[in-house]
Amino acid sequence: MVQLFRSLIFVPGNNIRFLEKAKKIEADIVCFDLEDSVPDKEKKHARKLIKNALKSRSEYFSSVFVRTNSPISKKIPDDLKEVIRKGIDGIVIPKVNNVKELKKIEKNLQSLEKTRKIKPIQIIPSIESAEGVVNTYQIASCSKRVTAVVFGVFDLLNDLGIEYTKGPEGAKYSRAKIPIDAKAAGIAAIDAIWQDLKDIKGLEKDCKSGKSLGYTGKSLIHPDQISLTHKVFYPTKTEIQWAEKVCKSYLASAKTGKGATTVEGKMIDEVHFKQAEAILKITKKL
Repeated sequence: MVQLFRSLIFVPGNNIRFLEKAKKIEADIVCFDLEDSVPDKEKKHARKLIKNALKSRSEYFSSVFVRTNSPISKKIPDDLKEVIRKGIDGIVIPKVNNVKELKKIEKNLQSLEKTRKIKPIQIIPSIESAEGVVNTYQIASCSKRVTAVVFGVFDLLNDLGIEYTKGPEGAKYSRAKIPIDAKAAGIAAIDAIWQDLKDIKGLEKDCKSGKSLGYTGKSLIHPDQISLTHKVFYPTKTEIQWAEKVCKSYLASAKTGKGATTVEGKMIDEVHFKQAEAILKITKKL
């Protein structure tokens, strides 16, 4: 399966009605949430609801991820014990500050995957602190499991002691740095949520701003935001032409037993091929 990152929508894990409705959502990633949208007293119940939802994985249109609690919460082992099973495509880990935190979680994942005989799942760390911003490249490049990073603007501003406003000055450096670090690591970057559901023009402007910074998609909190987000993050004509050339050249090279090739003088390997596949899937040319 070619993973797309135009839209990642959070669905409260303690709401069985929302979990059921998520089957019809056409976001690239549906992310069942165990963190911010779930009160502490309902965490245990939410884990069970998500566990049951994963049994119906084939009924979901999108890739299915789960957002765990944060490393500092000490709740991740309990989260993973319930949700790491057949049906899950990956996890989003909020408030990741450094590689050490991620490696500890990965070790737990490996043990569960081996015991339950499931394939390695994807990890998307969420960057939400000053320390996390400083360490983004190291976090993004520390494991092949890490396929994208998410920018979490609200907790970052809280960490910096800055009040949230639309387009906050204090977040500009962090917002610009994260996709650069992600690109250097060869993975995708997903922009922060747009909180004002009534401000559609604001959402469109924010999506365009994110795309201009190098983000491949956006975090969402409501299905009504998906269509516009996908429209903004639709590949450009140049990107589509590049993808067609890459797929054609790489597949021809693979038939000869080679693992890499060149397109217009630039080295192309499996990572570039997968990126090209994703673009052509969006445009329905694959």
